[in-house]
Amino acid sequence: MSVARSAEGTADASPRRPTLTQVAALAGVSLKTASRALNSEPNVAESTGRRVRDAADHLGYRLNGIARELRRGGTSALVGLISGDLTNPFYSAVASGIERELRQHGLQLVTANNDEDAELEHALIDAFLERRVRALLVVPSAERHAYLAIEGSHGVPFVFLDRPPVGVDADVVVIDNAGGARAAAEHLLTRGHRRIALVADLARMVPQRGRIEGFQQAMRAAGNDEWEPFLRTDVHDVRRAEQTVRELLELDPAPTALFTTNNRLTTGALRALKEHPDPPALIGFDDFDLAEVIGTTVVAHDAVAMGREAARLAHERISGHSGPARSIVISTSIIARGSGERPPH
Repeated sequence: MSVARSAEGTADASPRRPTLTQVAALAGVSLKTASRALNSEPNVAESTGRRVRDAADHLGYRLNGIARELRRGGTSALVGLISGDLTNPFYSAVASGIERELRQHGLQLVTANNDEDAELEHALIDAFLERRVRALLVVPSAERHAYLAIEGSHGVPFVFLDRPPVGVDADVVVIDNAGGARAAAEHLLTRGHRRIALVADLARMVPQRGRIEGFQQAMRAAGNDEWEPFLRTDVHDVRRAEQTVRELLELDPAPTALFTTNNRLTTGALRALKEHPDPPALIGFDDFDLAEVIGTTVVAHDAVAMGREAARLAHERISGHSGPARSIVISTSIIARGSGERPPH
């Protein structure tokens, strides 16, 4: 058996995808007959078709279904999703809602992670468009999306989630960020808290700006400025959130309450508070696994519904809807579990 060798003369052990030519040779038929048999075209003897399929199975050959449909004048059944880190429960819940809705319409979801990188996002969008996706759903990291206008005008629907686009008209599904944060702030204020720390993610991101602004609105309405020394932004991960909360608790005076603006930051705060003898009150934006078990008060919203609504909008565009861009706002609610109800001390 011959072994392929690289230019340096070393053995190349990388696997090669089997070809239709190899299938035809193993089955003892022409290339055309092998193609017709695998595509279930008429006028292929049953025994010949079986021999070709057996050869394909033996070699591990699979037809390129997308290419085949496009050659026949059909369209892809794929819908792309570009989001943040899918290990984050929020994004995985959004993807779950999208996938469930698309499945009802015979469409399949493919996903990619933009790592909050605008250049990577642009490259991923180009890659999905090259693969002829029927629609593209995006949780954007880039600040402007005017370059997508020409794609949308050529029949590729875009739906934006969590963050509205800038520079292009497109359907969007967002959370009531300002309203949820305002409610969290009011929840703490009504329990007598004044020194309330706000620990926020990247302030350049639209959802975070909305949450910061909603919190500030509640503070202004209450005539409270004692929270201002405790504002911390651009806290982007669990480790940094834990460190930030530890630093806040070392201040004199320290805050009597904390509001964290997403589930990662809440997790970091909980790590900082786990051994604190008299922890401050805590409310986090986004519900998360075990929050009920450990008694964490949260601003909750339905991420699965967000995904489902985005997929519905995309399917309607695929089906011919051509009206103006639509906007759906997912409501929030506070789930009181104990941590947000601790009195000031």
